[in-house]
Amino acid sequence: MAENVTAPLRRSPLHERHVGLGAKLADFGGWEMPIEYPGGGVIAEHTSVREAVGLFDVSHLGKASVRGPGAAAYVNATMTNDLARIAPGQAQYTMCCDEATGGVVDDLIAYLRAEDDVLLVPNAANTVEVVRRLGAAAPAEVVVEDAHEAYGVLAVQGPRSAEVVERLGLPTDHDYMSFADATFDGSPVVVCRSGYTGEKGFELLPRWHAAGPLWDAVLEAGSDLGIRACGLGARDTLRTEMGYPLHGHELSLDITPVMARAGWAVGWGKPAFWGRDALLAQKSAGTSALLRGLVGLDRGIPRAAMQVLDTDGQQVGVVTSGTFSPTRRVGIALALLERGVPDGTEVVVDVRGRAQRFAVTKPPFVQTSTT
Repeated sequence: MAENVTAPLRRSPLHERHVGLGAKLADFGGWEMPIEYPGGGVIAEHTSVREAVGLFDVSHLGKASVRGPGAAAYVNATMTNDLARIAPGQAQYTMCCDEATGGVVDDLIAYLRAEDDVLLVPNAANTVEVVRRLGAAAPAEVVVEDAHEAYGVLAVQGPRSAEVVERLGLPTDHDYMSFADATFDGSPVVVCRSGYTGEKGFELLPRWHAAGPLWDAVLEAGSDLGIRACGLGARDTLRTEMGYPLHGHELSLDITPVMARAGWAVGWGKPAFWGRDALLAQKSAGTSALLRGLVGLDRGIPRAAMQVLDTDGQQVGVVTSGTFSPTRRVGIALALLERGVPDGTEVVVDVRGRAQRFAVTKPPFVQTSTT
């Protein structure tokens, strides 16, 4: 009888630093990553990002290199968003969809370095599949490579993030979703005006081996500004407050961009992208369910997979992500609801056998600024 051998968890280049800080570590997409740190946990880390600045290690995110003549055109013919809308030096949120169904294989960021050089940053657990699909369909002159451990990724997020990055001698004056090549301590680092928190922020991509010294320098540079090392627990509460989707929850092979109200990231006028015909048909016909927001009227905290009921007890949807909002101090959720349920409607979520009232709303749940 064959043994069921579990592959060991992969580790970020900052793993020893997380251990040294006493982080609570857990499996996230096959990587052993920090969920929270001592000294306040998720709520303190969340608050530091909303009010000052926080530092995240997201080196587990995938990296895929697409290079060769026509690389950008190839990416544009496969991913949903229109890469032709941006210029080299800019980044774009996009999705890799299944050709037949329009379901989302993954959502990712495309860094357009040149017409023959695109760096893709998918989710950790989906990197292999994204690379496989792109590699299988690529023309002979385009090379697709898994570059997962070419770069670390540090996210510096919050109203005071620019002050921290400037103290490192790195550029901060470029526009949102644009990036600049720079150096730190003699090693190259990509500085992108982006993030997953809704606050002004930067994502720094140093070489894998150089991530540690940069992490140390960021914490030192922000030591008098209230900086905290932040885990993936706070990253989740921050993105949920903004209504940002997480693959496997608000996007999946069963949840299309149309259902997730992510049509803004689809180049509907493009002649080709994976899933185009299926998504156009769904957009035209309408879907039975759409992603909505729920904000608590009672004290219950919703969680993924909990049923959403109308006031007559009939199911009208299901929670995809739910949490306690540290900013609003109530339970909030993203949920797939029947499309006929209007904003302002009172619904009920079955929170572990207790009927808890929520109001249907349009995310985000908090007002922030990425500028």
